[in-house]
Amino acid sequence: MFRDSLIASMRKRWPDLHVELSVPPDPSLGDYSLNAAFALAKKERRPVLQVAEVLAEAIREDHATCVKEVRIVPPGFVNIVLQESYLQRKLSEAYRSPDRYGSSGAGKGRKVIVEYSSPNIAKSMHVGHLRSTIIGDALANVYDALGYDVIRWNYIGDWGTQFGNLIAAYKKWGSEAELEKDPVPYMESLYVRFHAEKEQDPALEDAGREEFRKLESGDSENRKLWERFRGLSLERFSMMYGRLGVALAGGDAVTTKGESDYEDRLAGLVEELSGNGIAAPGEGGALVADLSGFGIATAAMLRKSDGATVYLTRDLASLRERATIAGVAKILYVVANQQALHFEQLFAMAELMKQKGLIRENLPELNHVKFGLVLGADGKKFSTREGNAVALADVLNEAEHRAENVVHEKNPELDEARVHETAHDVALAAVKYNDLRQHPHSDITFDWDAMLDLSGNSGPYLQYTHARLANIAAKAGAPEEAGELTGLEHPAERALMSALLDFPEAVAACARLSALNPLALYLYELAGLANRYYEQVRVMDEEDTAVRGARVVLVATVAAVLKRGLGILGIRAPERI
Repeated sequence: MFRDSLIASMRKRWPDLHVELSVPPDPSLGDYSLNAAFALAKKERRPVLQVAEVLAEAIREDHATCVKEVRIVPPGFVNIVLQESYLQRKLSEAYRSPDRYGSSGAGKGRKVIVEYSSPNIAKSMHVGHLRSTIIGDALANVYDALGYDVIRWNYIGDWGTQFGNLIAAYKKWGSEAELEKDPVPYMESLYVRFHAEKEQDPALEDAGREEFRKLESGDSENRKLWERFRGLSLERFSMMYGRLGVALAGGDAVTTKGESDYEDRLAGLVEELSGNGIAAPGEGGALVADLSGFGIATAAMLRKSDGATVYLTRDLASLRERATIAGVAKILYVVANQQALHFEQLFAMAELMKQKGLIRENLPELNHVKFGLVLGADGKKFSTREGNAVALADVLNEAEHRAENVVHEKNPELDEARVHETAHDVALAAVKYNDLRQHPHSDITFDWDAMLDLSGNSGPYLQYTHARLANIAAKAGAPEEAGELTGLEHPAERALMSALLDFPEAVAACARLSALNPLALYLYELAGLANRYYEQVRVMDEEDTAVRGARVVLVATVAAVLKRGLGILGIRAPERI
């Protein structure tokens, strides 16, 4: 695309020059604007306008086949106007292969592991899992579009003393019939009961600890119970992933592992860390690692004073396993802001292990993708009246109920089956886009009215725009080939064609920033341009058949790019809302 080509040519001429292209707020100013003259003028101690002219001449020479005009705008901006033939050629390319538009070979031959969701077994998924799941899934889609071999990694919490407590509770009060009927809520109720009754009967704590000791020792009865609890939980998680439309329900590209998978490696790992001087006894007999050399004041605990390992130890074992996978260039951990210290310690420990030869020398790039809280419309933490986290199923039920009202209002003639199917897509669009349009570090607010607004910055608005454009293209009979595109002379048409060029950059920016808001913002702005075009330009009733055909190609391509972009965000684009 032109953006990448221009940046590459600028860097070839001026290797140290930081080059960024922006889109002017007023289309009449040009298709792109370059502000690199200011930095180059300062470095070379020359007048800004003089340097801007040098940059402009370089652009004219290097991009003569696609640039129509280069303008110098005081105090030193370089504005670029593309040739109509170039815009039309790129429109034709996008029209021919919309399903691949925005793809690249940037990640060819490399793998990326994206860890996301990571619920605890024996507990229902709640709203706290929502952000990790949908942000991680969308980032995995982005890397897939960029040509990486993506491994989706679900690292579930399935080990620790809490499972001894659950086993003790099940042996004391459990019912096979209740477990079979509604497994996860029932296991949760046993866990809650155990902790409530422990207040009156302290002996229960010892019972739980003993059951976990037996589980760790390989006791067949406890192992069988734990495997049943784990299996039932994974089945329910898979159902929820299916409902969310995320790719964690299975398949060759999904790796599901738990903390339990690393139990047999921890003693050896701790011994290696101690033997190589990374870990040493701390206060109270715990084994810790001093990370002050990395600016981390809190020592990393690797083993408790009673000999039990901790989450960090298991994470190190898992990281070392992931690093052995051939071709892995990046590992992303999509986990809440609250775990920032944990990942600072984990990454610092990985660096120490690399220095001591305990992990591969060319360690993959490690990235903690942080995200904020989910808030209610009142700005307070999204929770039940009792202060508990809202169940994820309840969130989706509420979203679908409200979405059905929207679909009924727009299409009262639809049968109930179609209403339910469409409402499901609209509900997921509302929930997912509301999250992904914002920077992940920010807290997000569940304002249902705004999330489902068909005329606002919402997922349903993008779906509605896509459906509207797709309907025009279908009625007009979009041609198999773009053919010769003539008559696309209206400013709104040029604005759309120019905007289509920026889709690949919006996708690439998501990987660069570990955030989905660049793509979400791009789609919102594209939809805005498309709706303004629809209001200003005749398409269906255009009398000139050549112009009408070209406009249909433009409308169909914009619809396809909206669908493609929404798909990367994990959002379906139905043909009708």
